[in-house]
Amino acid sequence: MSSRRKPSRRIRVLVGGAALAVVGAGVVGTVAANAADSSATAPAAAPVTARGGDLTRSTHLTLDAATEAARAAVRAAEKEGRHVSVAVVDRDGNTLVTLRGDGAGPQSYVSAERKAFTAVSWNAPTSQLAERLQQAPTLKDIPGTLFLAGGAPVTAEGAPVAGIGVAGAPSGDLDEKYARAGAATLGH
Repeated sequence: MSSRRKPSRRIRVLVGGAALAVVGAGVVGTVAANAADSSATAPAAAPVTARGGDLTRSTHLTLDAATEAARAAVRAAEKEGRHVSVAVVDRDGNTLVTLRGDGAGPQSYVSAERKAFTAVSWNAPTSQLAERLQQAPTLKDIPGTLFLAGGAPVTAEGAPVAGIGVAGAPSGDLDEKYARAGAATLGH
C-alpha cells in the first residue's frame, strides 16, 4: 500500500481551475492570432459611392459670418443700453457662436440658443411662431425650442442656413430687433 494521501478537494479545484485557465489562454491566443491573420489577408471592402440623385446639398454659414452677426446684435443692444446674450446656430441647429454681453442675465445665454434653434427650425421669426401657439399649443413641447420673440432666421436662396437668437432685453420685441440687426450684417 502506498502512503500517499489523496489531494484534498480544495487542491483538486485549484489545480483544475489553473489547468482550465491555461487551456483557455491558449484558445484565446489561437483565436486572436487567427483573427489577425485573416484580417491581414482579407481584401478590403470597396467604398460605396452614392449616386448624385441620392444626395442633397446644403449651405452653411461660416464661423466668421456667424461671429460678425452675433457681434452686430450685441452692438445694436448696447447702443440702446441693453444687456443681452446672442446665439447663432447653423442649419442643423448646432451652435456656432454664443456671446454673453456684459451684464446680461444668466438665463439669457440658454434662451438665446433656444430662440435661434426655433427660428432656424421653422424658418420664421419666433414672434410669428409664438402667435401660432394659440392654434397649436403643443408646439412648445418640442425639445430645445422656445416660442418667445427674439429669434430670426437667416436664409440663402430661400432656404434656412442659420438662426440668430437674442435674449435679455426687457421685451421679446427688442430681442428680435437686435437679432434682425445681426442678421442684416449678413446681407452686405
